[in-house]
Formats: sequence, C-alpha cells, structure tokens
Amino acid sequence: MENEAAIEKRMKCPALLVALWGLALVMSIPTAVAQETYPTAQIKLVTGFPTGILDVVARLLAQKLATQMDAVVVVESKPGDNGNIAADYVAKARPDGYTLLVNTSAVVFSPAYGEKLAFDLLTDFAPVEMVSSSPFALAVSPAIPSGNLDEFISHLRANPGKYNYGSPGTGGISHLGGLLFLQANGLSAVHIPYKSGGQVMTDIAAGHIQFSIQGLTNVIPLMKANRVRALATTGLTRAALLPDVPTLNETVMPKFELVNFGGVLAPARTPAAIVRRLNVEIARAFQDPDIKAKLFIEGGEPRTSSVEEYGIYLKNELNRWTKIVKDNNIKPE
Repeated sequence: MENEAAIEKRMKCPALLVALWGLALVMSIPTAVAQETYPTAQIKLVTGFPTGILDVVARLLAQKLATQMDAVVVVESKPGDNGNIAADYVAKARPDGYTLLVNTSAVVFSPAYGEKLAFDLLTDFAPVEMVSSSPFALAVSPAIPSGNLDEFISHLRANPGKYNYGSPGTGGISHLGGLLFLQANGLSAVHIPYKSGGQVMTDIAAGHIQFSIQGLTNVIPLMKANRVRALATTGLTRAALLPDVPTLNETVMPKFELVNFGGVLAPARTPAAIVRRLNVEIARAFQDPDIKAKLFIEGGEPRTSSVEEYGIYLKNELNRWTKIVKDNNIKPE
C-alpha cells in the first residue's frame, strides 16, 4: 500500500501539470498577440551601402510598406566592410520583425571567401524574400574586330593571353564573372583590377583594355554613344534594358546566371507568422509601377520569391561562390 507521502505526491501531480500548462499559456499570449497586431512599432530597413540600386529600392519599399501596413517604416544606412556592419547589426537585433536587412549579393561573398564574421548567413538570419535581380553585360572595346559573341570568342581563342579584361577590384563579382566566361569557353586573358567600374569602362572605350563584365548602367551610356559594344548579358532571360542583346545562357553558357540580387532578411527566430506577413506585403509592394520603373532605370527587375525559395537561393549561391573561390585560389583585395 502507498504511504501518506506517496499518496500526497500523486495527488499533487495533476495540480502541478495544470499549473504548468496555465503558465505556458500565459507566456504564449504576448507572442500570439504580437503576431496578430504586427506592426505596432517602427519598422527599420537597414542597408549596408549608402548609394546604389538597393538603397534606392529600400527607400521605395519603405514608402510602400508604410502605406500598406499603416506603419512607420524608415531606412537606416550602416555602411562599411562590404555590407557586413549592417548584416551584423540586424543579426543581433531582437527577432520581432522591426529590424530588417535589405541585402545585396555581397551577403554571400564574405563567407564564400572564408572571412571571420560575427554572424552566420545561414543560421543567424530568417530569409524573408528575394526582391530584385540586376544582370551584367559583356562590354567589349570597338577596337576588337567582332560584331557578335561568336566572333569575339573566336578572336580571343586565336589570341590566347594577348588581351586584357578589367574589373573594379580582384575578387569581386565582375572579376569572377569575367573569369567564368573565359573558363567556360576555353579562353585566356589577363585580369586588370581597377578602383571603379567607371574607370574600367573609360579604358574599354579608349581601347586600353578589351572587355569586362559590367553593370548595365555603366555600359548603356557608352553603348549608345557607340564607344563600346554589349555582346551578351548575364541573366537567365534577356535584360529589359537590352532586349536585343542575347544572354550567355541562350548562347554559349547554358544555365549560366550572374546577377546582383537584392533581398530582405530578418533576425533568426523571428516568428514565422511575421516573416510570412512581410513576405506577402513585400511581394505586393514590388508589383507597384513606381518600383518597377525605378528598378528598370537602375538596370534591375523585380524578382520576388517565397520564404523557402529565398533560403534555398542563398544557400546555393553561397555554395557556388565558395567553390569557385576555392577552385581558383582567389584572394580578395
């Protein structure tokens, strides 16, 4: 038979379970209420670059989200260290949906190079949405006797190592894009690093170097002035600004894509309901003609995604560039 102590213990257990269940229910109420009423405070969109297409996008997005969500939405720039200062700030913010990172492709390059960072891209962030995609163009000096991509490749193949290609710095996406183009087509040329894309384009127009993978807004003005040729673009589909220029994907490099992508990330452990609400609102914002028009001018296009799709995309891009950097033993400047 049970002694008095055992009986007392058995009798208390249900009461204890009820008490614990009640406590858990009470503790869950603030979270549930927060998700249902979100947003009730200022939302901050943090950018890592004070200028450029994503800064423009962030400010337009802030305006649209403010209207759609009846909230105060501001943009805060925290430039430096290739966007890593902003990323670290958001990674350490409260996971409540009020501090978000508007990221560029730079978010995958630092970890791809094995830099020691205070955050982990894949574990310290909750992907919210991909928002934009900006392809590049293969810009070629008019001094090169080639009117199309096939002729240009044939000319380089007949003159191995005799020509130069430029980029705004060793290890950046422009440099790596040029390298991948050469490798995929069995070509060789000498890489010349510059301090800016503008300097690269000036020297291509002057014939000092022969080609480069450059952003559309750098290429198109000189192309219109007949000072450079654009022989291909690097998106999976043709660029809206250059619809008559074929892609590398449709010609000599099937499935190849090289873009500067933009997206939104939240701190890890942000409630899933808030992340999905943001995903819906951001996708709605990027259907707005004002944002589409501004992206078009800047050489980009809207490219929205589900939460899961953006997470997979980030992981794939990180793995891709990590392998490319390692295989080619590239060290950034």
